[in-house]
Amino acid sequence: MKFEHYIEKGGKRLRCGYTTGSCAALAAKAATLKLLTGEEAPRQSIVTPAGIEVTADILHGGTSSGLARCGVRKDAGDDWDVTDGLVIYATVRPKQQQGVVIDGGEGVGRVTLPGLEQPVGVAAINKGPRQMIAQAVEEVCRQQGYQGGLVVEVSAPGGEEIATKTFNPRLGIQGGISILGSSGIVEPQSVQALIDTIEVEMKMLAAQGHRELLITPGNYGTSFLGEHPPGRELPQLKCSNFIGDTLDFALSLGYRRLYLVGHLGKFVKLAGGIMNTHSAYADGRMEIITAHAALAGGGTSLAKQLMEASTTDQCVELLESAHLRQPVMDSILQRGVFHLNHRTQGQITCELLLFTNQWGPLAWTAGAAELFGLEVR
Repeated sequence: MKFEHYIEKGGKRLRCGYTTGSCAALAAKAATLKLLTGEEAPRQSIVTPAGIEVTADILHGGTSSGLARCGVRKDAGDDWDVTDGLVIYATVRPKQQQGVVIDGGEGVGRVTLPGLEQPVGVAAINKGPRQMIAQAVEEVCRQQGYQGGLVVEVSAPGGEEIATKTFNPRLGIQGGISILGSSGIVEPQSVQALIDTIEVEMKMLAAQGHRELLITPGNYGTSFLGEHPPGRELPQLKCSNFIGDTLDFALSLGYRRLYLVGHLGKFVKLAGGIMNTHSAYADGRMEIITAHAALAGGGTSLAKQLMEASTTDQCVELLESAHLRQPVMDSILQRGVFHLNHRTQGQITCELLLFTNQWGPLAWTAGAAELFGLEVR
């Protein structure tokens, strides 16, 4: 049964999906009904925390030895999601004590490192999905007059292999996927999901005692660090375009020093106080470089060429020809650090290194120079 809920994004009508947490709650509800009444409902419905009703087809397993097992196939809508199409099962059995106990089975990961939402040793089923599962099961129990307790085991056959394509191994979640989704709904191309992942990783590292981080937006930064390894081991974090959110998390989690390493094409925006570096959010690259070139003594002709440049590498080439490359890069660096310090309220030491693939390291703070063995300027 296709989930028909849509949002408008970027001028496009996109179909939403439902989370693994919603799947688990739907499956648990169907399995509870099956256990208590023997009824095999062809589909089941829940109201998600987002207030949106989800109805899904139920895949029925066997009922034996006091167990009932049902599954729901994950529907991610138009979102790109590695768990799309995965069947999430819930196996329900009675227990003597009242209450609902929720655990993970095959394909559901377990937490092995501190700092995540669930403690070490517990199945990676987040608080939101646990509440959804318990509410769905308790609803059926009330309807059927059942006074006893239940154990719900959530499983995801194939989840262990799929988890290798997620952040789970880096987060210390071993053996499978996480059961996620605070709202119960998957919004296509969800920015918030990525920001939440960054926060979770930073919380985990903080819980391990780390107070310094080496941060880079993405693949360019990772490649740079592979060619220019730091002089000592530091945990590394990919922040994508979300510099501001990453700084906010660092401040709230008690980090003391951040080393930000980024391509000039992204990090030049920091000099303009732009803390989301996605081009759809803000650009201003050429305007910022041109302004700093003017501060360094560049004339109108150079300013016009910089404004018309198509890449930041081309800008660096123009600055090099005008013998202004280093003063402009240093000026951009200093202004970038100013905005980083402003965002972190001066409570975190922010080191910054700017590079391009063509020119290599262009400008860096003293702390970055020490970490990467560069000349202190």
